[in-house]
Amino acid sequence: MKSPRSVFPPLSSTLALVAALAVPAGAKTSTAAETREAPALAAEPVAASPVLISASAHDAFDLAEGREGSAKEPQGSQDQGQQQGQPQGQQQGPGQDRMPTGMQGMKPVFDNNWVTLGVGVGMVPSYAGSDDYIAFPLPLVVGRLGGIGLTPNGPGITLNLLSQRTVPGQPGGTTFQFGPAFRIRNDRNARISDEVVEAAGKLDVAAEVGANAGVNFPRVLNRFDNLTLSTQVRWDILGAHDGMLIEPNIGYTTPLGRATVINLQAGLQFVDDSFADYYYSVSPDQAAASGLPQFRADGGLNSAGLTAIVNYDLSGNSLDGGFSIYGVFGYSRLFGDGEDTPYTSLRGDPNQFLGGIGVGYTF
Repeated sequence: MKSPRSVFPPLSSTLALVAALAVPAGAKTSTAAETREAPALAAEPVAASPVLISASAHDAFDLAEGREGSAKEPQGSQDQGQQQGQPQGQQQGPGQDRMPTGMQGMKPVFDNNWVTLGVGVGMVPSYAGSDDYIAFPLPLVVGRLGGIGLTPNGPGITLNLLSQRTVPGQPGGTTFQFGPAFRIRNDRNARISDEVVEAAGKLDVAAEVGANAGVNFPRVLNRFDNLTLSTQVRWDILGAHDGMLIEPNIGYTTPLGRATVINLQAGLQFVDDSFADYYYSVSPDQAAASGLPQFRADGGLNSAGLTAIVNYDLSGNSLDGGFSIYGVFGYSRLFGDGEDTPYTSLRGDPNQFLGGIGVGYTF
């Protein structure tokens, strides 16, 4: 499986995606991944005890209509509340009147512990800068276990040690994310479609380890959306490129209806001289073997990209878990020596695309 060096998400992403999407958590890519967390991240933490939503719906947000309503509580419910010593018109506690119309009386799957597992297939460039595309598996692992958030990060994962339990639609404030980030990079290690580039020789697999930090702003345009600003920094620990990457990212997640959630991501990728030299330079030996001109690459802005991750719940309710279908669509462009290297300028294309589809299950 080839992992493009662009800022696709997550799943990718991830996802792994990615992804990744989702998210990446960064370019993370970006993963795939924020898409399923969208309902959970749009709210503030509540008590750890199970929350069951009542049948009342003050100012209910109708995901099917895409608007806020003004449904009134039936008189019978008010009378019952008075009989139990509850003042008329008083809300019944956190989350009791905040669920979308038609979803009251249920407990969302996105509670203390939940996981989404998925499998799919996607198309990516044969190597970063290639104009040939290859199929690759699109696994997905995203969720929250033991208070730790899990987000795909390309072929890797990001952990959020500050993950908090939330109730969809509940009023909430700014939250933060921080944790380790891992990614495997096997660019030009296998399945190189261009025979000239392949003649230059295969590269070693890199294992990148670092940290991801970010801030989440819920309820930006509606009660269920979420804006995330994050940055990821990683270093190679296997001695392949021996370099460093910095990936700032902005993501926006919102429902498009009761069954559909979309995550949009935009990100940049900066690399140091060691990274650029390993992947973009053409040494005298590589030039002799491939016929490409010699080239010496330096670091800087490597790529900029946009990614969309769409998740459709097959039950028609994005909050109750179960089976879903997700799709990933991305575009990125190489800049600097990533664009100027003969691997791209003579044998490939700086415009890079990503597409994939998969099936997931949330529980």
